[in-house]
Amino acid sequence: MKMLKILRPIRPRTQIEASIIALTFLIVLGTVVYHWIEGWSWISSFYFSVCTLTTVGYGDFYPTTELSRLFTAFYALTGVTVALTTIWIVGATYLKKRDERLNRMTSNSQ
Repeated sequence: MKMLKILRPIRPRTQIEASIIALTFLIVLGTVVYHWIEGWSWISSFYFSVCTLTTVGYGDFYPTTELSRLFTAFYALTGVTVALTTIWIVGATYLKKRDERLNRMTSNSQ
């Protein structure tokens, strides 16, 4: 009978890379979809995608078709979650590394 290998924890760098790739994918997806459905320029589509994912919502652009409104609802729910998770992972990794450096400095001075 084979024993199951214990899963190793995912390295922080891998988590950061995966979350940034997911966020980048969502921005590209939103840009392409808004360009295609709304007929906006590439820059305007990118701008709206980033504003939506960061919850800024200036109101200068907004979905005008039923299809783009439906897409935006799911895009915002998914995208905001991914964006917040990315920010959380990057922040947590930074704080962990900072604490490790402080602990090393404290232990070296004693």
